[in-house]
Amino acid sequence: MSPPDLLQQLQVLLGRDNVVTDPQRTEHYRTGFRSGGGPALAVLFPRTLTAMWQALQACVDANAIIIMQAANTGLTEGSTPSGEYDRPVIIINTLHMDSIHLLQDGKQIVSLPGATLHALEKILAPLRRAPHSEIGSSCLGASIIGGIANNSGGALCQRGPAYTELSMYARVNEVGKLELINHLGLDLGETPEEMLRNLDQGKFLPGDTPAAGKTGKPPMASDREYVARIRDVDADSPSRFNGDPRRLYESSGCAGKIAVFAVRLDTFPVHQKTQTFYIGSNDPAVFARLRRGLLSELPELPVLGEYLHRDMFDLAARYGKDSFYIIEKLGTRNMPQFFSAKGRIDAWLEKRRFLPAFLSERILQWASKLLPQHLPRRVLRYRGAYTHHLILKMADDGIEPAKQWLSTFFDCAENSGNYFECTAQEAAKALLHRFVSAGAAIRYQNVHHKAVGDLLALDIALRRNDMEWEEQLPPEIANLLERRLYYGHFLCNVFHQDYILKKGADTDAVKRAMLALLDQRGARYPAEHNVGHLYQASEAQRQFYQQLDPTNTFNPGIGKTDKNRRCCNCG
Repeated sequence: MSPPDLLQQLQVLLGRDNVVTDPQRTEHYRTGFRSGGGPALAVLFPRTLTAMWQALQACVDANAIIIMQAANTGLTEGSTPSGEYDRPVIIINTLHMDSIHLLQDGKQIVSLPGATLHALEKILAPLRRAPHSEIGSSCLGASIIGGIANNSGGALCQRGPAYTELSMYARVNEVGKLELINHLGLDLGETPEEMLRNLDQGKFLPGDTPAAGKTGKPPMASDREYVARIRDVDADSPSRFNGDPRRLYESSGCAGKIAVFAVRLDTFPVHQKTQTFYIGSNDPAVFARLRRGLLSELPELPVLGEYLHRDMFDLAARYGKDSFYIIEKLGTRNMPQFFSAKGRIDAWLEKRRFLPAFLSERILQWASKLLPQHLPRRVLRYRGAYTHHLILKMADDGIEPAKQWLSTFFDCAENSGNYFECTAQEAAKALLHRFVSAGAAIRYQNVHHKAVGDLLALDIALRRNDMEWEEQLPPEIANLLERRLYYGHFLCNVFHQDYILKKGADTDAVKRAMLALLDQRGARYPAEHNVGHLYQASEAQRQFYQQLDPTNTFNPGIGKTDKNRRCCNCG
């Protein structure tokens, strides 16, 4: 089938308005959230699961590449084209198929491909239940299935990576045929069309749950083993990272190598009471002992432990100030629309070559200077006193033991530093400040692009027994850096490390040197953003991708793998 014939058939199946070919209108969907992009023959917007199935079938018949996409909030170019391909590329955007079905009074849910974390939070709130992730990407409208496909981590250290062994998906098998796999454990009917129609409408009954998941045990709808794993502070391996073979299974960690129609996930009880502690020290060894003790000596595991280095604190306070106010005043409900509108404005401005680069970023940064101080006084005092900052959140029966433990810990002479118990307002502002730090480095680099080099962003997972968590760079690397910015999920030993390079520095060479140092430390990367088109997939991931997608139809080239079509047994 020729590309024009394919487009004509897709227009018949989906309706002309749901098949977009104009390069200006598709640019937003062909461009990564932070970087990357490439060509596409069309972007499709199916309105039903049946329409999505029919569109997939047409694309497979036409030997087209298929890239599945939801909110496109990933940071490693994983849901957009990248460079050139040997076949026409079709992007299927799933955001219109956004239903969420409750099971067992909300103890589990079935999410369709376009449903977002924010929508799930809203549905679960009256039931006093919560989703896997409650901070960070939900503000940007990230999809639930996107998190599963990427084994995303997040801040909640009790829950580990996003994971399920219960899903429904389509794959292209070894003979080049599209097939639908139903491992949801729900009775949906016989034919693909019947199953997808019933799933769309929420018409299903409990069915035969798969007898076993990945490990031969009853299938999991969340990583129930993570609490024991993170508490094992003597283990010589990371607690979580994207390429962990333990958590590569069907839709989990698939990185878009299949088309996921639905996932079944656990939800979690909302805490009755929480208390946040703000901790500071100038000695990284104190924080190493702090992490080890909090994980191994408390009767209840902390809810989260978020880290900020003073340099990142300062940059976020200045270059994340407007984002702080926007999120605080508009709320997370309006953030997807805000970022979508900003993206369209930026794309329009970029084509006006007479205008300065990054004009919207400059305007927002200028406006932020007019805003009043947004950070609490006690937090600012700790900024002046300490290099290392930790936001520790405890819940329910874990609060009082944590108070006693922290008091005893800092009474010890070798543990220099201090802590205070946050008010509800201080806790909310401290966590929001930590969240906006993720975008502050991008803003800084954009505003100062004439004076500084590229932004190199790494997310890494250190070994659980690694006490030397603070990075020490040799002069030959350090001398190429304008700024080093560290923040992350401290109790998981997962760090985001953003480097602003000096003007003229070779970004690829610096990245290779950085990754070589991480290899020497036994670290794994990426920790939670998945390989996308920026990282080399591990051998376990490459084998997993080929098993899921033997003909290389879906998202070819992911993890720097081959982009060409594979002909297995398809004649």
